[in-house]
Amino acid sequence: MASLNRAANRLSDSADRSTELAADRNVFAAERTYAAWVRTGLAAMASSVGAKTLLPDIAPGWEVMALGSVLALFSAFCFFAAVWRQNSPGPPPPRPDARRIPSLFLYVINGFLALVALGVLFIIWFGPNRGLH
Repeated sequence: MASLNRAANRLSDSADRSTELAADRNVFAAERTYAAWVRTGLAAMASSVGAKTLLPDIAPGWEVMALGSVLALFSAFCFFAAVWRQNSPGPPPPRPDARRIPSLFLYVINGFLALVALGVLFIIWFGPNRGLH
């Protein structure tokens, strides 16, 4: 009977540790998702600048302005979505051993990136070559 109790305790400890490790994997998966949103936002921001720079000789000015504007706004959306997804990952897992990125840090960094995206939008509309022929 004592060996059965010891085996049950080991199994219980193993299941608890497995659950804790799963919680750690959830934290890291959320961080990868956050990074994907930020990476997508940065790519959209770069694309909006590229559209303003490279397309005026190829497409009409209003199309270039529209494309650049949509990409810049999508970029800002991605930065907000990154923080939202990082702070709302779904049902709460068991307490992980891995530490999460502090929310204040995410708000500051992504708020700055969103302001840069809106600055790019401003430059697209009011910067050099604003009429785009």
